[in-house]
Amino acid sequence: MNENLSKEQREILFEELAAYFSLLCEPTRLKIINAICKGEKPVGEIVQFVESTQANVSRQINMLYRAKILARRKEGTQVFYRIEDQKTLAMCQGVCNEMAKRLGMDIEMDGALPTALPGASYPAVELR
Repeated sequence: MNENLSKEQREILFEELAAYFSLLCEPTRLKIINAICKGEKPVGEIVQFVESTQANVSRQINMLYRAKILARRKEGTQVFYRIEDQKTLAMCQGVCNEMAKRLGMDIEMDGALPTALPGASYPAVELR
C-alpha cells in the first residue's frame, strides 16, 4: 500500500475494500457472475443456471448492478445482464482457479465453471 496515504485516506480505502469484498462473499452473486461470464443472458436463464428463486436472484443481481459490476439492457419485456467490470471478472476467475487447484480440481477457468462435478469429493481447504 502507498505509505503516502493519510490515516483518513487509509480508513476510507479500507472501508471501501471491505464493502467490495463483502459484496463478493455471497455464493449466489458469484454464481451469477459465473453464469454470464461468457456473455449476456436474460434473467430467466440466470435463474436456471444459479438454481435459486427468481426473487433471490433478482435481489442479488440488483446489488451487483448497483455496484457497477453488471450492466443491463432491456429488450421488450426481457432484461439482459452482462459483466460491466472486467477487472472483477478477471479477479474472480483467478481466485476460482487457485481455489480449484487447492481442492484438487483439474480445471482451468477462463470462463464458466461447471455447476457441479459429479461424484467429486472435496478435501478440507486450509486457508493461509
